[in-house]
Amino acid sequence: MPRIRTVVLVAGGALLVRRALRRRITGSPLWPLPALEEPISGRGRQATVTRRVLVAERHSPAAGVVQLRLEGSGLPAWQPGAHIDLVLPSGTVRQYSLCGDPADRDAYTVAVRLIEDEQGGRGGSAEVHEQLHVGTEVEIRGPRNRFPLAPAPAYVFVAGGIGITPILPMVRAAEAAGADWRLLYCGRHRATMPYVHETEKLGRDRTTVVTEHESGLPDLSFLGGLPAGTVVYCCGPEGLMEAVGAALPEGRTPRLERFSAARAEDGEAFEVELRRTGRTLTVAADQSVLSAVREAVPGLLYSCQQGFCGTCRQRVLEGEIDHRDELLTDAERADSMLICVSRCAGERLVLDL
Repeated sequence: MPRIRTVVLVAGGALLVRRALRRRITGSPLWPLPALEEPISGRGRQATVTRRVLVAERHSPAAGVVQLRLEGSGLPAWQPGAHIDLVLPSGTVRQYSLCGDPADRDAYTVAVRLIEDEQGGRGGSAEVHEQLHVGTEVEIRGPRNRFPLAPAPAYVFVAGGIGITPILPMVRAAEAAGADWRLLYCGRHRATMPYVHETEKLGRDRTTVVTEHESGLPDLSFLGGLPAGTVVYCCGPEGLMEAVGAALPEGRTPRLERFSAARAEDGEAFEVELRRTGRTLTVAADQSVLSAVREAVPGLLYSCQQGFCGTCRQRVLEGEIDHRDELLTDAERADSMLICVSRCAGERLVLDL
């Protein structure tokens, strides 16, 4: 009898220890380091739960572009400007804007342009084109929206090529709301511009399609005379977005959605102190903070490595930050950074790691 009691006590103690460890790990993503009062690493994971969806339809709305209808159950609602993380079969994660109908709660629609290696592609779009066919199951996270459509009496939308994907739901929403809107859609050839016919049907007198092959670069001079209250949205190549910003009157800026963040490796070398681990690292000029920190904290969470998803967000205790992400608000940038792309604007940063 005493032996049985001992076995029961030991088993019960082991169960309590396992539960305590589980709670400890949940409280601190970097356990066994001390837990933060409000954990930063991996923040937002509940908002980006991984879900399985099925490629139910696949079409080509333009040369070099595939459109996927991703069906699933219990998909969260979304608003124009939102995007999802697409977790590809290789484990690669890429972000794509939702371009379907927000009222369709059974599926998400994305369109992906193939970008070859010589064009700066990193393999994600090629994997989508080559491996995601009807019947394929794939994982997604999100949606998230860092490019929301704000209420306004009038809008000007400027899209370049595949940049039409977040803009298209915005145009539909503006039309449905009865707002005054105008769309300038630019590309090299009409054959490579997805949804060009749909945008013209939405408002032929409000949509201007400019192809470099036929007309050269678009005339943006009209942006200088926009009435007060008109909100300008732009998504496309960096050159187009810079030109849109330059064409607006002084003091007015467009709302932008970039294809990629600034490079994390452009800059000077600097030091990063990891306050809780007691280590100081040197981040080389051609190295990201994430890369350097992972040498000391191998289990550090990260995902997109482009400053979009927020998984690698860390609290900054000291130092001036060179923010290069496309995610954090001004308030969030006061004391935190995305270490996959952002750098130090001085010689030293101190992270709460």
